[in-house]
Amino acid sequence: MGLLNAVVQGVLLGGLYALYAAGLSLMFGVMRIVNLAHGDLGVVAAYVALVLVTHTFLPVWAAVVVTVLLSAVAGYLLQRLLLQRSLSSGPLATLLVTFGLSVILQNVLQELFSADTRSLDTGTFATAAIHLGEISVSYLGLLGLGLALATIVGVQLYLSRTATGRMMRAASDDPEVATLVGADARHVYAVATSIALASVALAGMVFAMRSSFSPTIGSMSLIFAFEAVVIGGLGSLWGTLLGGLGLGLAQSIVGYYDPADSILAGHLLFLAVLALRPQGILAARGT
Repeated sequence: MGLLNAVVQGVLLGGLYALYAAGLSLMFGVMRIVNLAHGDLGVVAAYVALVLVTHTFLPVWAAVVVTVLLSAVAGYLLQRLLLQRSLSSGPLATLLVTFGLSVILQNVLQELFSADTRSLDTGTFATAAIHLGEISVSYLGLLGLGLALATIVGVQLYLSRTATGRMMRAASDDPEVATLVGADARHVYAVATSIALASVALAGMVFAMRSSFSPTIGSMSLIFAFEAVVIGGLGSLWGTLLGGLGLGLAQSIVGYYDPADSILAGHLLFLAVLALRPQGILAARGT
C-alpha cells in the first residue's frame, strides 16, 4: 500500500472518528457533560440493527433508519429521566452516572449476545471500492466520511437556523439567563442528547458494517472519540471533524511504516496537542 493510499485511508478513518465524536462534542458544548457511555450506546445501536436485520424482513438501510429514530427517542428519555437529575450535583455526578451506565450496558449486552464478535452484513457493499491506481476508496469509508460531514453541517444549521437550536446555544452560554427569556433547559438538553445519540448510533452501525464488534468495544470507541474532541477543541463541532481527521491520518500514516505503532501514534498526537495547545485546534466559541 502506497503512502498516498495510506493518507486516503486515514481521511476515511478520520471521518468515522469524527462521526463518533460529534455527539460527544455536542453534549459537552451544550451541557458540559462528558458521556462515558457514549461508545457503548453506539454498540447498542449496532446490536439493535443486527436484531432488526436478523429477525425481521427489514433491509439493512431500513434497519439503520429505524435504529437512528429509536436512538433519538432513547436519548431524549435518557436525559430527562437520568442525566438531568445529576446535572445539579456537578460534573463528577454525571461522570459517575454515565460510567455506571457504561458498565450496565456492557454487561447486559454480554448476557444477551455473549462475548462473541458480530458484524452487520451489507453484502457486496462491504467490499466495494473505487480503485484509482494504487488508491482504493471503499464505499463504506466514503459513507462514514459523508455522514460525519452531513451530521456536523446539519447540527450547525440546526443550532443557527431554528428556535430550539438558538435556545440550545443560549442555554450553553448561560442557563439561568436562557430560562429567563423562555428557554426550557430540560427540553433543550434532552434535544441535544437526542441528536448526540442519533449520531453515535450512525457511527456504531457504520463501524459494525466495516468491522466486527462485541459488547466491550465501546470503551475503545469512546477513547478515539474523546481524543478527536480534545484535539479539535472541546465543544467545537468543526474542530471535532479536524480532530478526527488528524487522528485517522496519524494512525494510518504511521501504520504504513509500522502497523504495530498505528494506535500509539494517535495517542501521541493527543498528548502532543494537550501539551502544546490544550484548547485544541479550534477553541470553541460556543456551540
